Amino acid sequence: MTRPSRLDDPLYASFAWHRYWRLMRWMFGVTLIVTVAALGTFWWQNGMVSIHFFIATAGAIFGAVMLTAALMGLVFLSSGSGHDEAIDDPFADEVDR
Repeated sequence: MTRPSRLDDPLYASFAWHRYWRLMRWMFGVTLIVTVAALGTFWWQNGMVSIHFFIATAGAIFGAVMLTAALMGLVFLSSGSGHDEAIDDPFADEVDR
C-alpha cells in the first residue's frame, strides 16, 4: 500500500512550491550575474566579435544553468517532501540474486 505524500496536503504543498519558486528566483539572479560577467569577459578579451556570438553564448549559459537549477530544484522538492517514498515498489518483495 502506498503512503500518502506530504504534497497531498495543500498547506504543505503551498509551502514546498513557494520554497521551490524562491530558489528559482535566486538562481535567476545568480544566472543573470554570471551571464553578464561571462559576456563582459568575452568582450574585454576579444572586443566585439559578433552580436550573434554574444546572443548564442548568453542563451547557452542562461539556458543550461536555469534548466539545471529547475531540475535539481524538482529533485529537492520531491525528496524533501517525502514524495519519493510515497510510491508502491513492485520489486520490494524480490530477493537480490
